[in-house]
Amino acid sequence: MLDRHAPRHDNRSYTDQITFVADRLGHDFRYSLDASKIRSELGWSPCEQLPRALEQTVIWYLPNRDWLVTRPERNMAYGMRSQPSKAAIK
Repeated sequence: MLDRHAPRHDNRSYTDQITFVADRLGHDFRYSLDASKIRSELGWSPCEQLPRALEQTVIWYLPNRDWLVTRPERNMAYGMRSQPSKAAIK
């Protein structure tokens, strides 16, 4: 997706940066989601297929890259601490 929407300056693929390594002990080989309860109890169902939703997310983040950086003022606006409290450290 990034190769299409934000090509690198050197025209290489972002996949060139991927290095495959051996799996760690205890690594999950499969993840599964069962949305039947939220469907039956709340009537919710996804309105997008996962590939399209991921692409929409990438497209949104490209002009909004500042959301990828933790900023104390944004954290405070959403009620999050930018650093652990002293009570949490003790």
